[in-house]
Amino acid sequence: MTKPMGKTLTAIALAAVAFGTVASADESASLVVNGDIEMVTRTAAPAHLSDSLDEVISGWVFRSDETQELQMDDFDNPGMIFVDQALEQWEMVEGTKDKSCASCHGDVEESMAGVRAVYPKWNDSQEKVYTMAMQINDCREMGMGADKWKYTGGKMAAMEALISVQSRGMPVNVAIDGPAEATWEMGKELYYTRTGQLELSCANCHEDNYGNMIRADHLSQGQINGFPTYRLKNAKLNTVHARFKGCVRDTRAETFKPGSDDFVALELYVASRGNGLSVEGPSVRN
Repeated sequence: MTKPMGKTLTAIALAAVAFGTVASADESASLVVNGDIEMVTRTAAPAHLSDSLDEVISGWVFRSDETQELQMDDFDNPGMIFVDQALEQWEMVEGTKDKSCASCHGDVEESMAGVRAVYPKWNDSQEKVYTMAMQINDCREMGMGADKWKYTGGKMAAMEALISVQSRGMPVNVAIDGPAEATWEMGKELYYTRTGQLELSCANCHEDNYGNMIRADHLSQGQINGFPTYRLKNAKLNTVHARFKGCVRDTRAETFKPGSDDFVALELYVASRGNGLSVEGPSVRN
């Protein structure tokens, strides 16, 4: 992805049409799941965002009342169907080593508590930043002798949702220092780089224009604490990299491949922008 010299007159005109008037979010919106799990949906921005944002806000706040309500009860949340499917998968013996996820990790509620909150994270043995999807496939290939799953496929999304559920309500706490810093810097560069025929960056929508309407949708800050997320638009669970791919495509640019170094770096950076917000996955969005 190359960095253009500046906005063209055409891009300026398109942006003026795309971004509508400000639509104020409900300042009193409060997310409590099952009447028990209290979620932090607004909090002070992490220190590394001090020059850009004062507050970080979950995408849940920007949704309609009806969509918000779907996430407040697991019986109504359509994403929980896939969590149930993944729970069966957790116990399923596969591969040449005749093992399941449970063979190594035991009870998912105990072993996976807190895991989602710290991913992506630096992997010492592989000497690079790992996403949760990368770790899942490593476990399948090396631990079970089973085939890898498609990076943005249904089984991967469901397993990520199952693991995420065990951390719901915990604060996102992604580390960006030490050996992960270079990857984080790469992700930050991608976040602020204008791309595509529309010459838009992630920041143009999710930092400069959150709270505004774009076409018929209410722009959020693009936080990923709720992923994987069930989108009413396509009636399935969506992974972070699938959403990244769609966003880049919407700028009319050539996108990166899910699981690529570029998207891994972008995921680390975007995840770090939500440090302090609660893990919500699987969330419900438009």
